[in-house]
Amino acid sequence: MSALLEVRDLVVDYAPHATAARDPHRRAVDGVSLDVMRGETLALVGESGSGKTSLGRAVLRLIEPASGSVRFDGTDVRALRGVGLTRFRRRAQVVFQDPKASLDPRMRVGDIVREGIDIHALAPRAAADRRVVRLLEEVGLSAADAVRVPHEFSGGERQRIAIARALAVEPEFLVLDEAVSALDVLVRRQVLDLLAALQASRGLTYLFIAHDLALVERIATRVAVMQQGRIVECAPSATLFGAPSSDAARALLAAIPRFPW
Repeated sequence: MSALLEVRDLVVDYAPHATAARDPHRRAVDGVSLDVMRGETLALVGESGSGKTSLGRAVLRLIEPASGSVRFDGTDVRALRGVGLTRFRRRAQVVFQDPKASLDPRMRVGDIVREGIDIHALAPRAAADRRVVRLLEEVGLSAADAVRVPHEFSGGERQRIAIARALAVEPEFLVLDEAVSALDVLVRRQVLDLLAALQASRGLTYLFIAHDLALVERIATRVAVMQQGRIVECAPSATLFGAPSSDAARALLAAIPRFPW
């Protein structure tokens, strides 16, 4: 496999805060290098505050890194402007943790899903409407759901809407930022199965961000462990779960609940 995403020495700093005089800047990502191979799921795991979300947002240019390089399919993402950046945003999408916060409560679901299609001028209106219906059905919803608004859905259904919105522009790469963490156990499994099926049918590449190693065992090809803004271990999923080499990975594995029944 070849790398779709190549990150080298990436640094993300947050601006000084008036109440943090003794800490003039916070380094959220501290010289991270990693590759995400085409068609794989690289799970990025770590405790809260380890820098996972900052890294995910930086590779998408949702926040600007302080230094380092990000290359997507050979293109320097940090150098993109205007039309080039718009084209990149079509190829690389994100699904956030809280679909209630990321979906506009005033918009109907069909309009939410179709918005990206319209922005990128991917289809005329009638064809876009048909595409919206296909997308809703692909994520386990129905055509009738297009006229409803987000608060009429459960948390799992809202996350399916968010996934349909991300898929609407036919991306190759998805950052899944704690995309199932807020869901109950049964719905979480259903959404993970949906993501695996979509990856198989569409050839998608995932950067799957999570704090819970139990979430990634079913879906990850490889696992990268972050601690205090750095990657401290990166290994194939079976290797990391069987014989972790870092204290951070062992601590995350130890935190997985074990039940006697």
